[in-house]
Amino acid sequence: MKVMLLIFGMALVTALPRMLPAWLLDRARPTAPIEAWLSHVPYAVLGALIFPGIMSVHPDYPLVGLAAGVAAVIVAWRGLHMLFVIGTAIAVVLLCRHFIG
Repeated sequence: MKVMLLIFGMALVTALPRMLPAWLLDRARPTAPIEAWLSHVPYAVLGALIFPGIMSVHPDYPLVGLAAGVAAVIVAWRGLHMLFVIGTAIAVVLLCRHFIG
């Protein structure tokens, strides 16, 4: 019984912070300037999540990850499928690591 209560408590603690903002935003619409600002948040968060990973691909040579990131941006900018973007980044990392040793 204690295990079930523990699981229920953990589910509540993790679900509440995810559901509460969605429920509150469903009830009240933000003003136009706030909504415009919020539309840029996903890009900022994505950049904040991806950039540290790019710089730690090869800790001794951070330019390897940076080169892969730039290549991925170029391929994505051309409108190619996400698998091509990921494949390009992986290929650049593999090529750089092959030549670096």
